[in-house]
Amino acid sequence: MHAYLFLTFTALCWGANAVFGRVAVGEVSPMAIVSLRWFGVLLLLLVVARRQVRADWPVLRASLPFVIVMGATGFTAFNALFYVAAHSTTAVNIGIIQGSIPMFVLIGTFVAYRTRITGRQFLGVAVTMIGVVIVGSGGDWARLAALAFNRGDVMMIVACILYAGYTVGLRRRPAVSALGLMTVMAAAAFAISLPLSLGEMALGKFQWPTPFGWLIVGLITVFPSFLAQISFIHGVGLIGPGRAGVFVNLVPVFAAILAVLFLGEPFQLFHAAALALVLGGIWLSERGKAE
Repeated sequence: MHAYLFLTFTALCWGANAVFGRVAVGEVSPMAIVSLRWFGVLLLLLVVARRQVRADWPVLRASLPFVIVMGATGFTAFNALFYVAAHSTTAVNIGIIQGSIPMFVLIGTFVAYRTRITGRQFLGVAVTMIGVVIVGSGGDWARLAALAFNRGDVMMIVACILYAGYTVGLRRRPAVSALGLMTVMAAAAFAISLPLSLGEMALGKFQWPTPFGWLIVGLITVFPSFLAQISFIHGVGLIGPGRAGVFVNLVPVFAAILAVLFLGEPFQLFHAAALALVLGGIWLSERGKAE
């Protein structure tokens, strides 16, 4: 029961993050968000998790390369692509594409651990991918035939693949507390984000937050970054990456609702079809586990 609450709260926060990403356009640049969010998370963790980090440090130090890769993949790279994508796609699209993460997790667990994929699970993967393709093509069959996808949607697909790899990797997490692990990964994410921010500065695209931008960064730091990530790590620890990944299918639902309510974004027929396919694919995949 606790795992379900943790993972549902995580999905709600990540759905809200799609809205935050869109609202942040023009208020703060993408790499500034990534660096500032992980700096903020690191400060919060150093306040609340110092004891856990000290207790866990011998184990964490032995696993440092693994933890750094996890922070770079699941935190820095995913977020960098996410906020850049928000400049050229909608919050609804971002949320629906995030719904593909469980399918990439399923594929990743097969590749990494040779977990058996049933016929129904394979069908679920195919159905979900059709939904993602419909979103990427904007429901335009001519664009689909020409394989002309929105740039932001393609970035989100790559981001989802990276986060799925992070989720699969959590199965091999060192035997430490969630807060201790999160602190070191946040430190790695912040350090790795700095060259990206410097590159954005060199291109003349770096933007410090406006007053409203600081509010957005604060919300992103507390909810999608701090509370949601800790909840996700706890959830994966309780029920495993395969079952935990399924809860990501709630992200497109929350994102679509929040985007329509707070951004006034249109929810078109192709969005409904894609959402039904994504959720239907997840359902088929879960039913397939019983075979």
